[in-house]
Amino acid sequence: MKIAIVNKSDSTGGAAVVSRRLMEALRSVGTDARMVVVEKLSGSPYVEMAASNLAVKKSFISERLKIFMSNGFDRDTLFRIDTGSDGLPLWRHPVIRDADAVLLNWVNQGMLSLDGVRKILETGKTVIWTMHDMWCMTGVCHHAGACDGFKGKCRECPLMAKKLADRSLPVKIQDKKRRLYSLPGKIRFVAVSNWLRDKACESELLACQDVSVIPNAFILDDRRRREPKGSGDRITMAFGAARLDDPIKGLPVLVEMTRVLKECYPSLAERMELVTFGGVRNPSSLNGIGIPHRHLGLIRGEEAVRNIYDAADIVVSSSSYETLPGTLVEAQAYGCLPVSFNHGGQSDIVDHLETGYLAEYSEDPIVASSRLAEGVAWAAGVVEDPEQIGKRREKMYDEVLRKFSPEAVAGRYLELIGKAIL
Repeated sequence: MKIAIVNKSDSTGGAAVVSRRLMEALRSVGTDARMVVVEKLSGSPYVEMAASNLAVKKSFISERLKIFMSNGFDRDTLFRIDTGSDGLPLWRHPVIRDADAVLLNWVNQGMLSLDGVRKILETGKTVIWTMHDMWCMTGVCHHAGACDGFKGKCRECPLMAKKLADRSLPVKIQDKKRRLYSLPGKIRFVAVSNWLRDKACESELLACQDVSVIPNAFILDDRRRREPKGSGDRITMAFGAARLDDPIKGLPVLVEMTRVLKECYPSLAERMELVTFGGVRNPSSLNGIGIPHRHLGLIRGEEAVRNIYDAADIVVSSSSYETLPGTLVEAQAYGCLPVSFNHGGQSDIVDHLETGYLAEYSEDPIVASSRLAEGVAWAAGVVEDPEQIGKRREKMYDEVLRKFSPEAVAGRYLELIGKAIL
C-alpha cells in the first residue's frame, strides 16, 4: 500500500514531528509511506518537497495578502486566520498521484487550498484529514477558545477587525468547507484527542461527519531507571513550547503560579528550580518568576528535549487549552510527573492523581495559578516519596506505550484506511 502524508513541514511544529513519526511507523510495518512538505529540514529520503520555493512563496503571499485586505489591514490576526483560498497543485504531485490513500495534516498558509482538497477527492483516492486543531470545524480560526460561533454560523468572529473588514469572510469559508465535506468520496476525519472529537460533534460543519479518534505517535526509548529524590534535594520543573509567550501557552499564569509557590509553599519554593525552553518573542515576559529559573532558549532535536526531561522531575503546562499536548506525553515517557489544566486533550494522557495532576481551569488568572500551584505541590510530594514515584513512573511508561507508541498508532491508521478503501 502507498500512503502520502501531507504536512507543511517535516520538523517545525508539533504536527510536523508527529506526522514524520507516523510516516516512519507506517514504513516500519511494510507500508510505502512518504511525506510531501513545503519545508524540509530532515534528511529523510522519504520526504519530498511539494513544489519549488518560488511557487511556495507565491501561494503563501497570495493568501496572506487576501486575508490582510479582507480583515481591514489588521496585522495582529494575520497569522491567526487561514482561509484555504490558495494552494499548490498537489493532486499532480507524483507521490500523491501514486498513493492509495492521502493523509492530510496541517496544510494551511498556502500549501493546500480547499479547492485543492476537492481535486484530490475527485481522483477517487481515500482522503483522511487528521485534525491537530479546530480549523476544519470553524470558519477561519484554529482555536475557537471561548467563542461558540463554530456551533452555528461564524458571524461574529472575534478575529475579524471591527472596521474595514469583510465580516462575512468566516461564513463564506464555512460554507465552502460545508460544500467540500458533502462531496462524493467524502473525507474521513481524525481527531487527535477525545476533546477535539467532542468539539467536532458540537460543530455545525462536522457533527454529521465520520470522525475517529487516533492520538499522535510518540517514540519511546527503553524504560529508564531514575534515582528517587531525597527530602532535601532540589526539584526541577520544566516548561517548554515552540514559543513560550504565545497567548495560548498561558505564560503569565505560569509566572504567577511561581509567585504563589513562593508565598504559600515557601519551603518547597526554596528547593525548586524552573527550567524553560523554547522561543520568546518578548523576553520581558519571563520577568517576575518567583523561584530560581534558567531559560535554555530554543531547543532543536529530539535528543536535546529528552535530556531536559531526563534532568527534570515535573513538567508543567499552563496552556488555556491544548488538543493533545505532546510535552505531557514525552514527559511521562521519561519519568516526569505532568501538571496541567484539564482543558483540552489532557485527560487522554493524564489519569488525575495517578499519572499526573489535572487542575480545574479558570478564566481568572489568579484562581488558575493557585490551582496549578496546588498541583505542583502535590507532584513535588510524590517525587520525594520513592515508593510513590516508582509506581507512577512504571504506570506512566506503560500507558504511553499502550496508547501512543508508533506501532499502536500506525495500526489504527491502517485499520481506518482499510475500512475506507473497502
